[in-house]
Amino acid sequence: MSVNPENAGGHSRLKDLENFGSNPGALKAKIHIAAEVSKRPALVVVLHGCTQTAGGYDRGSGWSTLADEHGFLLLFPEQQRANNPNLCFNWFSSADNQRERGEALSIRQMISAMVETHDVDPSRIFVTGLSAGGAMTSIMLACYPEVFAGGAIIAGLPHGSASNVQQALQAMRDPGTISAKALGDRVREASNHNGAWPSISIWHGSADPTVSVTNADAILAQWLCVHELGNAPDRTQDIAGHRYRMWSAASGRPLIEDYRIANMGHGTPLATTGAQACGVAMPHMLEAGISSTRRIAASWGLLGEVKKDASTHPFTHTQAEPSTLPARRISRLEPMSATPSHAGAPAKAGVEKVIHDALRAAGLMRST
Repeated sequence: MSVNPENAGGHSRLKDLENFGSNPGALKAKIHIAAEVSKRPALVVVLHGCTQTAGGYDRGSGWSTLADEHGFLLLFPEQQRANNPNLCFNWFSSADNQRERGEALSIRQMISAMVETHDVDPSRIFVTGLSAGGAMTSIMLACYPEVFAGGAIIAGLPHGSASNVQQALQAMRDPGTISAKALGDRVREASNHNGAWPSISIWHGSADPTVSVTNADAILAQWLCVHELGNAPDRTQDIAGHRYRMWSAASGRPLIEDYRIANMGHGTPLATTGAQACGVAMPHMLEAGISSTRRIAASWGLLGEVKKDASTHPFTHTQAEPSTLPARRISRLEPMSATPSHAGAPAKAGVEKVIHDALRAAGLMRST
């Protein structure tokens, strides 16, 4: 395995990771190694969305900024136009969305290379992604649960949503009615795993016009079943105007978080001003007054002693006037109601056109 500086993209802070395995999915791998790395560091795998690059997603989300502050490592698998003309991970392809196959196996090989070369703590490997990257995050958590301590799915879909293009487009609009047990079985049947399951963090804009927020409900139902948890959360809060719910193990350890970002469209929630600022607003990297990057990293224990103040901890309400909702009112897995933002309709047209164009160019969808 060798690492070369990235030449493309003047703003990118990432380097190329080469010779990491057979790479059946023909992906590229980008990494960020902080100047000061913790002993036995954690590793975060970050999966970009359609039309995005690894470097662009890093700049928007601010992950490398946090890595520099706290000494953990970053791995950014990157899609190539030869695989998908609009750079979407092929989460809907049976050649790429199963254990030991295609893109999923390529990502697993990248992780193995990072563990071997950088002495990564194998008990602290995490994965997160947006949209198509969020759907691929679901796949990685289901297919390789023994690898990950936790995962964060942003505007994504549950594992097993699609095995062809038509199913993918339908699932994005509406995942349909399926029992929690059937959803959970999709995860349980994806591998031979018989140990502890990863913790899960779910993030979705309540006004997302591209990937229906009902997919967040399905992801939640899927992992509540896998973790054998009831529908009623152990904690419910209003954080910066957004609904937050948490389910924990009998020991009190958080197992599932669910954030519904009020009035936000399709993208990664950011806070770009104030003490919690992290990242840069750009297409599908959206100012929401809440930093998903910081909160995800905090929930995984990556922010260290200097970040243990109440304003950073994901399970602490920091508003001047707390609004705690009784669990009985939100025990069902209903989406949060909200009024779509003015940017919603153009976003839907743009993203759906990108996806359709990519599928047509790949020969997976007929032109109309």
